[in-house]
Amino acid sequence: MTDKQLFNSKQWEMLRARVLRRDKYLDQVLLRYGKRITADTVHHALPREVFPEYSFCSWNCVSVSRDTHNKLHDRDGHYLTDEGMKLLERIARKNNINISEKEKMRLIPPG
Repeated sequence: MTDKQLFNSKQWEMLRARVLRRDKYLDQVLLRYGKRITADTVHHALPREVFPEYSFCSWNCVSVSRDTHNKLHDRDGHYLTDEGMKLLERIARKNNINISEKEKMRLIPPG
């Protein structure tokens, strides 16, 4: 499924709305630090490019602000930042998902 197909699907619209409501429209990353910032984006902690099977799992989706979303991954290469990797590892651990070294290598920029 392409990004366009996913993000234009009824299934995604419904999941996105449910996740934002669940998280009370607050940026969940910043909330961990006591900051109450409005969330307008839903982020896949385990990126769709590597883990397409979790694209529509609510536990894999986190409400964040656009600024936080841009800090979680490189928008051009779809690589995760250190903060994005920490979130991925926290969500994976909570859901008993083992991330292989091969999968991790696909999530960080080469070099």
